Amino acid sequence: MRLKLVLTSSLLAAVVGTGSAIAIILSVFSSLKPITTPGLLVVSIYLLPMLATLLASIFVYRHTARRRKLQAILTAIIALLLTILFFVVASIVTARREPAQPQPGSPVNVSKS
Repeated sequence: MRLKLVLTSSLLAAVVGTGSAIAIILSVFSSLKPITTPGLLVVSIYLLPMLATLLASIFVYRHTARRRKLQAILTAIIALLLTILFFVVASIVTARREPAQPQPGSPVNVSKS
């Protein structure tokens, strides 16, 4: 079994797929509110990691001589686990630590009106 090929292709697929999806999310959406409403753009963003995983599995399948199915499935599983890990790490890194407080304006005396 070509373990180096399986590991490098699954790592590359996870980095490319997740990196492109995270870059699109952070650059296109200024706030995370549009992501909560499902739309075509949101669904297509999450297809990028799946497509990268599929291409890596096909690559491993075509470049091995024995145990092709096992290595392709192993590549897909490792790439999907790494993709989930990268999404979790990106959400932790980009999370707001403190809630945004509104700026205080001039105080209004409510009792005199």
